[in-house]
Order: sequence, then C-alpha cells, then structure tokens
Amino acid sequence: MTDVAARVKRLFGPRIVTRLRLASRGGDRPRWGNLRRTRPFSESYGFERGTPIDRHYLHRFLDGHRGLIAGDVLEVQMRTYTTRFGHDLERTDTFDIVPHAEPTFLCDLAKSDMVIPSAAYDCLLLPNALQHFRDLDACMRHALRVVRPGGVILASAAGCIPLVEDVADYWRLSPAGWREKAAAVWPDADVEIAGHGSCLTAVAAQLGLALEELSDAELDAHDPRYPVLTTILCRKRR
Repeated sequence: MTDVAARVKRLFGPRIVTRLRLASRGGDRPRWGNLRRTRPFSESYGFERGTPIDRHYLHRFLDGHRGLIAGDVLEVQMRTYTTRFGHDLERTDTFDIVPHAEPTFLCDLAKSDMVIPSAAYDCLLLPNALQHFRDLDACMRHALRVVRPGGVILASAAGCIPLVEDVADYWRLSPAGWREKAAAVWPDADVEIAGHGSCLTAVAAQLGLALEELSDAELDAHDPRYPVLTTILCRKRR
C-alpha cells in the first residue's frame, strides 16, 4: 500500500476506500455482516455449535475405507473411529504418550520399538494426529513398522483449521508436502494423498462454524488451494 493510499484509508476508513476501489475497478463488493470480527464464533472449533468442519472430510474418508478397518486395529489415543467405522474386529488396541485415556500402549510412537510389536496390525488409524508428532519421521517409520505386509495406515493431517491451544502443533504441510514426506519415509509403500476443502469451508473452519451450518453442496465443493484437511492412505507392500 502506498503512502497516499494509507492516508486515504486512515482518513475515510476501509469501507469507503473499498467502495471507491470497486467503483473504479469493478468487482463484487464484500458484505462482511457479522464476519467482520477478530475472534471466532467458537473458541473450540465449533463443537458447541455442532460438528467441526474438518470432520466432514475425515468421516467421509474413513467411511469410504470401512473395508480396510478390520481384523487387528490400532488407533491413537482412543478406539473412537475403530468402533465407529470398523467391522469384523478381532483385536482393538490404542497407544498414546499420555495416560489419561488409558491406552493399551503408553509410549511415544517415535520410541516404540520395545513397546508396540512389529507387523502386529492390519490397520493403524491416525486421525488428525500427524501434525502433533514432534519427531515426525520416526513416528511415520514406526507407524509402518507395526502394520503387517498388506496392511494399511489411515491418517489425516490438519490444514486450514485453527491450531490446538493445549497440544503442540508442529507440522502444517500441504498435500504436496505430505506426498514428499511420505515418499521419503515410506519408500516401500503405496500411498494415496488428497486435500479436501474450499475457500468457504476454510473460512468457516477458521471462524469456528459447524458443518451443520453449511449445505452438502458447500461442504463438498473442492478447491485445491484451500486444503482444510489432508487424508493419507498408506498400504504396506507384501
């Protein structure tokens, strides 16, 4: 912004300046309504309003791969998605670095060599977990280690959603970034990675709105420039 433009903005305010610029250049006038705010509608990702926006993409991803969530399944923290989307389950275990959820394995995944057995699971679920692993490469290597040949890892990673206040959040990669990371850490696996979201759902997620407040068409609109969530399917080769 030039010095002149800055002085005009200070003198007349952003609304008048916007109207003048649009009148001279053309284009739609933004109508902020109650979106012109510096605090979100929800400080807890929309939970008190309904279901957080990113869960639309996570649940659709897991629902589309129900057939893979079977047999012996390991999930981070709790069995939430194992029981919701799994079938023909034989053993359902959990792991976490903190004890409050009473995990089967209390450990740091990055140092789980002597704790979680190798090639013991048909499926490993890592919903919205990858961004919280401080030693990401080690965690991803161990994730593949505990899966049997032919088994899968179903994971998701946060994109255009707020940071978690009480848990460290280290990695916000684009889908292209996750492809590079997966290729480096899982060279002997087949990996499918996709981004999900649009300008609208990214804004809604940042403001703490719930998916119940958007239509199915709005939720399903896709623009690769605004990945609200990245989903990852990794299949260990036999």
